[in-house]
Amino acid sequence: MTGAPLAGHTALVTGASRGIGAAVAQRLAGAGAQVQLLARSADVLVRMARELGGSAWPADLEDEGGLWGVLDELTVALGGPPDLVVNAAGVFEMATVADTSIEVFDRALGANLRGPFLVIRALLPGMLTRASGSIITVGSVAGHQALPGNSAYSASKFGVRGMHDVLSEELRGTGVRATLVEPGATDTSVWDEYGPDERADLPSRAAMLSVDDVAEAVLFAATLPPGVRIPLLRIERS
Repeated sequence: MTGAPLAGHTALVTGASRGIGAAVAQRLAGAGAQVQLLARSADVLVRMARELGGSAWPADLEDEGGLWGVLDELTVALGGPPDLVVNAAGVFEMATVADTSIEVFDRALGANLRGPFLVIRALLPGMLTRASGSIITVGSVAGHQALPGNSAYSASKFGVRGMHDVLSEELRGTGVRATLVEPGATDTSVWDEYGPDERADLPSRAAMLSVDDVAEAVLFAATLPPGVRIPLLRIERS
């Protein structure tokens, strides 16, 4: 893809301080978007915003009041909701059902399911009023495939898929579209404590997608022609 297909567009990326979120923010900025970066790491966000010519919005997806306040400020600053919203924030912790604590389960649902819902709920009404916009949510292979040790993570990602499927149907004919991007295992720092290269039950890092692979898929979904929608985009290593 050449040129700046997102020139003149605003894009909010959650989880923008690292991993997939940071790669997506960089890719969208490279495509001409004015990126709005949201994550908990204020120092990292400010630095990234300066590098990408965007704006930093420090916020915690699990702090409902604080998040809604930040999103209200962002909407006022932009004169309306962003043209593109990318839900890329999330957490990943492995444990069997028998070993999953309530805290781990709640943390997964809060960051991976409730967080994207809050972002969508805050910004969608304005997008519907404007009759334009795109919402892209980063799901996971664990949202449609049962993987041992992914009890809390899978519960949250299956939930995201269910929420997205309903949203996609509700948006038909509104001018707003939604895409769920479901990547396979992706090489980020979340794997560091699990040592995937030393375990036969996990994919090696060399067999994983890169964050740039996922960012490219997000850009593809974000730059579809008007009137074209891709509700679900699953990507994996060949």
